[in-house]
Amino acid sequence: MDQQTLILVGAFGGAAMGVVGGLVGTYFSIRNTNGPRERGFVVRVAVLSWLAITAFLAALWSIPKPYDLLLWLPYMAALPFAVRAWNRRQEQIRREESDAGTSSGP
Repeated sequence: MDQQTLILVGAFGGAAMGVVGGLVGTYFSIRNTNGPRERGFVVRVAVLSWLAITAFLAALWSIPKPYDLLLWLPYMAALPFAVRAWNRRQEQIRREESDAGTSSGP
């Protein structure tokens, strides 16, 4: 195989592995929820994440190289905060659903 073929195989293979990993992670995130509100929240966050990452990659692909840093900086800054906020909200929903299931009525 020549070098260009190896580059293409690596690019498409890496992209395919990334998508499959994302799909598996999404599946298990939804599957491991405990209640309907939590599941609905996780589905919404998963859809939003897939759309946002797809838009980011499309923008990254369409912007000339020296300017792609203008996309990477806000992405890398916002991602940890978004993940932390989503995890906190999911945990809050999980606690609320757990409390609602264990409380006894009058």
